[in-house]
Amino acid sequence: MIIPINLGADSYDIVLERGALQKVGELFQLKGKVLVVTDSGVPEEYAKTVAAQFKNSFIYTFPQGEQSKNFDTYRAICEKLLEYSFTRKDAVIAVGGGVCGDMSGFAAATYMRGISFYNIPTTVLSQVDSSIGGKTAIDLNGVKNIIGAFYQPKMVVIDPDVLSTLSDRLIRNGLAESLKMGMNFNKELFDIFKKEDYMDHIEKIIELSLRIKKHVVEEDEKEAGLRKSLNFGHTIGHGIEGASDLTELYHGECVALGIPPMCSEDIRQEVVAVLKNIGLPTEYKLDREKVREVISHDKKSGGEKISVVKCNEIGSFHFEELTVDEIMNLI
Repeated sequence: MIIPINLGADSYDIVLERGALQKVGELFQLKGKVLVVTDSGVPEEYAKTVAAQFKNSFIYTFPQGEQSKNFDTYRAICEKLLEYSFTRKDAVIAVGGGVCGDMSGFAAATYMRGISFYNIPTTVLSQVDSSIGGKTAIDLNGVKNIIGAFYQPKMVVIDPDVLSTLSDRLIRNGLAESLKMGMNFNKELFDIFKKEDYMDHIEKIIELSLRIKKHVVEEDEKEAGLRKSLNFGHTIGHGIEGASDLTELYHGECVALGIPPMCSEDIRQEVVAVLKNIGLPTEYKLDREKVREVISHDKKSGGEKISVVKCNEIGSFHFEELTVDEIMNLI
């Protein structure tokens, strides 16, 4: 299945196909040098399988985890590109989850002011969300994604077969982003989580999520309006993520915790029940002052108030401008 992302000169295709990892050489058609960037949490054979399909390829692996999403890792990737004398005719290929895609994309966006970037997401979270739309970034001083650029990939290849090596927890982690999109845009997607065994419908969940992300990115590539809706659950979620031990909670779990406070009372209990059905957390002990501090630095802040996304009815959303105190009162 090919899902085109129509962005004028920056348009590209998403290839969603089982077994596609074995075909990236044919799909990408690259003649120059290739740096395959991956992390230590991704099975080695994935990066090796990709690298073997190109004549002049190199692999760089960094330590897994959000704690690697920093200037040191960014610098290390750029140093490899320089060491191997990469030019604008060459390319970076990310093989991994959201951190890997963000790091690789940001390096590609800035090395020589931009070289070709391709993304092969290997987690549910990156397949349904972070690999699409061109957001690349690193964290700084506990603030997520504060340094970055919009830089579209040349192609994204999604192979559901690679999910077979993920733990149940990592799969659930990614599904938080799909649930978020279903709540805001597509009741059919939400109902899969409510009524079905999600693993029986994983390809459908990926496809529906991608089509929502496609619509949003095509309408608002640089997050001037509609794309901000994808931050649903993230204002509080990022606050929890920045205030907690990164080894305790994954990104999607933090988003899950950030969703119920942004729901109306009419749907909150239904949403909490669905989160529990998926196996995502709905409660967590936290340091409120640390959460407040992180939320205060929220990049979506405009002056005294922060733009948040709220959901009163499944399949819809609206924006509200809230103070940090008002957000804290919702938790």
